[in-house]
Amino acid sequence: MEILALILTMLVGIEHLGIMGLEMFASPAKQAKAFGLSEEYVGQKEARVSFANQGIYNGMLGLSMIISYWLFSGTVLIKVWLLLLSFVIVVAFYGGLTVGKKVWAMQMLPAVLAAVCWVLV
Repeated sequence: MEILALILTMLVGIEHLGIMGLEMFASPAKQAKAFGLSEEYVGQKEARVSFANQGIYNGMLGLSMIISYWLFSGTVLIKVWLLLLSFVIVVAFYGGLTVGKKVWAMQMLPAVLAAVCWVLV
């Protein structure tokens, strides 16, 4: 169970680094496709700035999950991961309500599965 929890947690971290890449560095066309928005909207300066700000948060969250592996150990590490996974779950729940239920499957479900695995360890 512990190895599954570790793999799922790392996948959630990597996913958030990928989201950061899309939000901060992808072209408006790729962002529009990935997030189900119009290219016209995504190309606006204000939207680009907003995406970049969201991206840095997602990136730092993902990086925190991954780096935690080397910074903490034992029960402290599990508590840190449960805290970070809880952030993802809450934000993804809200995103599913406001953006679309796809967010629940893509972001919330992996985080919930990882958190459940850690609780069962």
